[in-house]
Amino acid sequence: MINHPRKGLRRFMFRAPIWFYRVGLGWLFGSRFLLLNHIGRKSRLPRQTVLEVVRHNPETDTYIIAAGWGEQSDWLRNIQYTPNVMVMTGRRRFEATATRLYAEEARQEARRYAQDHPTAFRTLAGKLIEQPLSGTDEDYWIFAEKIPFIALHPR
Repeated sequence: MINHPRKGLRRFMFRAPIWFYRVGLGWLFGSRFLLLNHIGRKSRLPRQTVLEVVRHNPETDTYIIAAGWGEQSDWLRNIQYTPNVMVMTGRRRFEATATRLYAEEARQEARRYAQDHPTAFRTLAGKLIEQPLSGTDEDYWIFAEKIPFIALHPR
């Protein structure tokens, strides 16, 4: 896995979008990103993370996100402990329940993401799992096994 940006300029750059949402400018990120408000599993304090939207299903209004830092992502560990979250995307804000996708569902989402964003999948996905990916069915399986996919279902 890529080293998580825990401090310094890298951390600042990853966390800067949170301030856009806090001052009401989250709409600048469009529908490709969302702000996830969750509760810390140890501290029980509110936490925030900006994440890329893998896909939005307009029929069910479900948002699919992925934990790019893998199983050790703090936000992932937090929502597994407390799955009730608040989501902001664009100008919209809603309560949701976070559920982890099973292997086959995750693989389908990986395939769909690769088809919708082929360059991002090849470059970003390859770096996240530290091996080159070309877009084969085996690649989707490998990616989905290493990168957890989460569905955010509105409540």
